[in-house]
Amino acid sequence: MIDIGRNSKGHLYQLDNFNGADHPQTLQFIEKDAAGNTLNDGTTNEEVLLMLADRLKVLGERLPSRENSIAVTKVEEALLWLNKRTADRVLRGVEGTMKA
Repeated sequence: MIDIGRNSKGHLYQLDNFNGADHPQTLQFIEKDAAGNTLNDGTTNEEVLLMLADRLKVLGERLPSRENSIAVTKVEEALLWLNKRTADRVLRGVEGTMKA
């Protein structure tokens, strides 16, 4: 995994395939400017975590393990904290802006 964002870090990633296939995948996160205008459309941290939680649950049904269950719990905990952050920002009226 490498950050391949040209102008700003943390928005565009190149992900290696499991067996090192020649065609890496890209993951684009939404990118906004200081005014909240969308520069590049993409996904969110929350969507990626929801996907990972689902995948871990599916894999855990096939081959249950304590470690997998803990990983699901931690991914769900990360979602809880990100959703709390968003709710707090909505209450403060700064969601969708670059204000702290």
